[in-house]
Amino acid sequence: MSVSIRLRREGTTNSPYYKVVVADNRSPRDGKFIEIIGTYDPKKQGHNSTLKLDRIDHWISKGAQPSYTVRSLIKKNRKTAAPAAAEAVPAAAGS
Repeated sequence: MSVSIRLRREGTTNSPYYKVVVADNRSPRDGKFIEIIGTYDPKKQGHNSTLKLDRIDHWISKGAQPSYTVRSLIKKNRKTAAPAAAEAVPAAAGS
């Protein structure tokens, strides 16, 4: 079974909202999935996605292939998570 990390569309007409899911490649876009690992709201400005990066790393290590859009979301979330983690470490050390 080949597994992919992809978007599942939800919301109404002209108001899309996506969930990032781990699913079998053979299942339909909005069909059966294995696990929900994040969300993506393209209508929202700025930081518009939340991802469980630890679960994404787990599934990628198991051989799951992210779609192109999900791959770019992962890259953006890692970029924003790195400065936040760097700021948290000195604050904790100073306490």
